[in-house]
Amino acid sequence: MPIIDLTLKISPQLPSFPGSPQPQFISWAKNEIDGYNLELIFLSSHSGTHIDAPFHFIDKGLKIDQINLERLVCDAILFRIKKGSNQSITKKDIIEFEKKHGKLPHKSTIIFSTGWYKNLTKKHYFDNNPGLSIDAARYLASKRINLVGIDSPSIDLGKDSNFSAHHVLLSNNVLIVENLCNLEKISGMYFKFIVLPLKLRGATGSPVRAIAI
Repeated sequence: MPIIDLTLKISPQLPSFPGSPQPQFISWAKNEIDGYNLELIFLSSHSGTHIDAPFHFIDKGLKIDQINLERLVCDAILFRIKKGSNQSITKKDIIEFEKKHGKLPHKSTIIFSTGWYKNLTKKHYFDNNPGLSIDAARYLASKRINLVGIDSPSIDLGKDSNFSAHHVLLSNNVLIVENLCNLEKISGMYFKFIVLPLKLRGATGSPVRAIAI
């Protein structure tokens, strides 16, 4: 049973969304002095591979600690669709996928593999990333999708300062996972997806350890 790690490594070198702090590991105790090693960690709740709770954009939405675990251990559908700088995943793309592979079931989990994460260290990673068009987001919301994931820093296009797809999905209680990686290592279209956030009371999101089985 192969297990594939879909998670970016968090370190002080991890690129961060513009306006967000770089992760910091602060030494707090050392073995030679305290008898153990310990560090403090300072980072955004949306650092690296992370999940957005509806509360991230919707004031009355679920917070990260209120999400049922059954939504985070689920069967997923991998949607391989190469997209480049500021290219949208459209409603038409999704309908074409359905024509070939069958209708997306209600409450399913959809993971988009665009290949964009390979640009992680490039300057345009956060500014020109591919993402969902608003018509694609509305279509997925109409399907009552459980979760949408992507291997780019945002489910929205880099140029979309209104975060249109975020608003559509989260207002319809669709969870969002961003900054996935290694999706090309998944051999099939269907896989078990496990994405576990920290149980942070009242938080808008959390870094996760995301894996495919």
